[in-house]
Amino acid sequence: MAGLNKTTLLDWYRQMVLIRRFEEKCAELYQQGKIGGFLHLYIGQEATGVGSVAALRPQDHAITAYRDHGLALARGLDPKAIMAEMLGKRTGVSGGKGGSMHLASRELNFWGGYGIVGGHLPLAAGIALKAKYNEEDEVVLCFMGDGATNIGYFHESLNLSAVWDLPVIWLIENNGYGMGTAVDRASGQVELHKRAIGYGMKDGGRVDGMDVMAVYEAISDVARYASKNGPVLMESMTYRFQGHSMGDPERYRSKEEVQRYAAGDPIGKFRQTLIEKYKDVAGELDKIEDAVVATVAEAVDFAENSPAPTYEDLVAHVYAD
Repeated sequence: MAGLNKTTLLDWYRQMVLIRRFEEKCAELYQQGKIGGFLHLYIGQEATGVGSVAALRPQDHAITAYRDHGLALARGLDPKAIMAEMLGKRTGVSGGKGGSMHLASRELNFWGGYGIVGGHLPLAAGIALKAKYNEEDEVVLCFMGDGATNIGYFHESLNLSAVWDLPVIWLIENNGYGMGTAVDRASGQVELHKRAIGYGMKDGGRVDGMDVMAVYEAISDVARYASKNGPVLMESMTYRFQGHSMGDPERYRSKEEVQRYAAGDPIGKFRQTLIEKYKDVAGELDKIEDAVVATVAEAVDFAENSPAPTYEDLVAHVYAD
């Protein structure tokens, strides 16, 4: 793969480890009552997030649902500002008013973070329509879970994107379950990418979502297509090692199943790939991991020592000037 030098690959490793350690710390803070509301962790899906976002250019757009912390980190949002938002602090990316499910950055073209299942799909189509209408060289990467593919927003958004040849990549993060319902219990066509045929758009197929390099290559290919020819629907086969959210008792799957997938941990697989590719890189990887732990600790310290929003913050940004 052209352009993938050692520096780039080590940075991907850093991002994946950062997501894992950040999410583990969030789980801990949630259990301590410092993070409120719902909390949906990205643990296990790091390769899909890092590999796909790495294929984007600065002018491209990314949008997702409520499992958004990992993607926000991959897109380059400040871990301190994300953690402050998790704790509902004024210094958070959304001023402490959005929380876990509503992370966004106008500067980085990262548009959230939405709590309604599939509610962001029409927004992705709208962003792509803006780019098409203004003849701007931009692509929209829209993440969704497998559970979002059986609702009206999915049909409406994909249909219009095909009618108008919009530059959007519809990426299904298929982690096997829509909340606690297995895909084969909810979908007549379990190969979700094949729904592209019904909309007359390109079928991007499936990619191994536990392999960061495979994801990068696949998204790079379809991004070039989408920018010139219109929408693509594809599926990243991944797995979440934690429950749907922190309150999930996980009665719908066995511990043996989770352990089987955990044996293919995307971070461990990528670490082994790097060790085989570069001589004596293990020490560098260890240093990266130590630095990530320090970064997460600094983020927590920043968040815990940041001020809470005021009443003035609460009523600000309600009306445009």
